[in-house]
Amino acid sequence: MQRYKCIISYDGSGFSGYQIQPKKRTVQSDIEAVLTKMHKDKRVLVSGSGRTDAGVHAKGQVIHFDSPLPIPENKWVVALNSMLPEDITVLSIEKVSPSFHARFDAIGKEYRYFLHLSATRDPFRRNFAYQYPYPLNIDAMREASRYLFGTHDFSSFCSAKTEVEDKVRTIEKIDLTMEGELLLFRFVGNGFLYNMVRILVGTLLEVGTGAREPKEILDILEKKDRRYAGKTAPANGLYLWKVFYN
Repeated sequence: MQRYKCIISYDGSGFSGYQIQPKKRTVQSDIEAVLTKMHKDKRVLVSGSGRTDAGVHAKGQVIHFDSPLPIPENKWVVALNSMLPEDITVLSIEKVSPSFHARFDAIGKEYRYFLHLSATRDPFRRNFAYQYPYPLNIDAMREASRYLFGTHDFSSFCSAKTEVEDKVRTIEKIDLTMEGELLLFRFVGNGFLYNMVRILVGTLLEVGTGAREPKEILDILEKKDRRYAGKTAPANGLYLWKVFYN
């Protein structure tokens, strides 16, 4: 039995998230269905680096699975892409140690969030960027983001539905850059809580509109209470960009 590490990309618009859910279309269920068919209806389980919510996209999600089939890595890519739906693509696949785990071996992740700064709706971006028609003070947002660097308890910046007890995470980098009409947020850290990036974006947007001062970030962190942070930004602007391993 050989374990394979696989990097995949997907358009999350048509999925109820990454993880399998009863009677709903998910990324994991679609991939497992294809692998199970390749293995003559013997179920093949897939493990991912983490979940993405409904509507959230991935450029570099990492999964692993085990298979006895003697297929070369490059042929695996061709075979899977020929059977997977058009909104999922396998970017690469490689043999790894049987001890490798896509989730537990990850040491960090990069997420990106795309904001379409325009008063006019773009139908070609509606699923892939959050349209935001209001003026923003991006310098103030950059100042606020600096208070998020380092290791903190991010209880205020995660969903109340978060199941994990340890909410301490380290953010190594937050970049805000303009690309035409798109404002790109780039977050790099050792891990992210449920809805954390979307709540961070929603809070930084409130700073950008003047509804909050940049230094309020420190008070929000100290409160450790979701009620004090901003709104959760929509899912369609969020991308799991890369997963880091040793």
